[in-house]
Amino acid sequence: MSSTGFNQGLLKFIQQSPTPFHATANLAQVLDKAGFTRLDEGSRWQVKKGSGYYVTRNDSSLIAFKTGSKDLTQTGLRLAGAHTDSPCLKIKPTPEVHKLGYLQLGVEVYGGALLQPWFDRDLSIAGRIHFRSDGDSIKSVLIDFKKPVAVIPSLAIHLDRAVNEGRATNAQKELPPVLMQPADGDESFSFDDLLLTEVRKTEGGNAAQAVLSHELFLYDTQPPALVGLNEQFIAAARLDNLLSCYLSCESLVASSDEQASVLVCNDHEEVGSASASGAQGPFLKKVLQRWIDAIYDSSDALERILHRSTLFSIDNAHGVHPNYTEKHDDQHQPILNAGPVIKINANQRYASNSQSVALFKSLCEDLEVSCQSFVMRSDMACGSTIGPLTATEIGVNTLDIGVPTFAMHSIRELAGAEDAFALQRVVTSFYNRG
Repeated sequence: MSSTGFNQGLLKFIQQSPTPFHATANLAQVLDKAGFTRLDEGSRWQVKKGSGYYVTRNDSSLIAFKTGSKDLTQTGLRLAGAHTDSPCLKIKPTPEVHKLGYLQLGVEVYGGALLQPWFDRDLSIAGRIHFRSDGDSIKSVLIDFKKPVAVIPSLAIHLDRAVNEGRATNAQKELPPVLMQPADGDESFSFDDLLLTEVRKTEGGNAAQAVLSHELFLYDTQPPALVGLNEQFIAAARLDNLLSCYLSCESLVASSDEQASVLVCNDHEEVGSASASGAQGPFLKKVLQRWIDAIYDSSDALERILHRSTLFSIDNAHGVHPNYTEKHDDQHQPILNAGPVIKINANQRYASNSQSVALFKSLCEDLEVSCQSFVMRSDMACGSTIGPLTATEIGVNTLDIGVPTFAMHSIRELAGAEDAFALQRVVTSFYNRG
């Protein structure tokens, strides 16, 4: 595969994945097509060597693995981890707001979002809905309005002359989007009735009787694109971290069936990972335990296997912005299209150590892929990833890496068109490493 083909697949994946639920469903489709067997957490597992499997939790997290053909107590596992969620605006349970003849929706901020870029965008709605169906059963379905149905208009500069001098955004007051002007100011509009109409359009939702609950998000309808005079950049929503989910899944599918390899895509990283489907929860450890117990008759097999294993925690890195070079350490300034980035922090906000860094650099050298290093300025706070959390939960040697990016946590982010494909090649090689 060329970088062009890879990037076209990435753009399509992001476009079709406006929420973690959609991203997980689309990853599952890729794995189904590649011959992986879907497992149900509530059923007994029959796991065999030389096979591929995957399991989802909460419809928003996914773990896939190839069992390999070798003795895992001697070879260990090759794991790659990413997250399916991105900072955004989430619709409140009872969202209708009627004001001056306009219908708006109440929203809350999910994660550490840059808020100003959300203004004056053509927004749509997507997510998961639970509903009552025939026979009083409760079912769920994913919906996506796809077309622009909402906008958050800016206040004209004539009414706020100091807006460009720096002003905080009040999430409660300023972020409710405008949906429409109901006829004659009618305030009887029901958001649940609107959702019920959408549910009934979906497969399996035609018998829906009532909406019971929802997890819905606003998203920008502008499609992902290659931008720049020479199309050297990828501009898209949710690059952090659907880019990493996509490249890791592609790597797992492309990897050899001989080595035991794992892909874990957790939800809720942007809000701390403390959930049943997040990296701080039991999902990964429970899946690994059930897999190993199905093959090895030994109480300490998993611990012995993890001792020989390595995790690549893959999450976007901060590329040095040419307008803000002072925000980076002078010796650690990742450039877009100059290769994947090794992320290092003395206080374990990133889990990289000299052992895992050496492994990654050796893989890059073998493939003639350039790599870079990122260390936060010593006078600035550092973000984190699923890496330290996963390392803590299962005790695995871990490396934090990612593709350099501009405008992280904005409604539209920017990455280099060569970097994701380069990292995909390295991760595939990592999965294949004996």
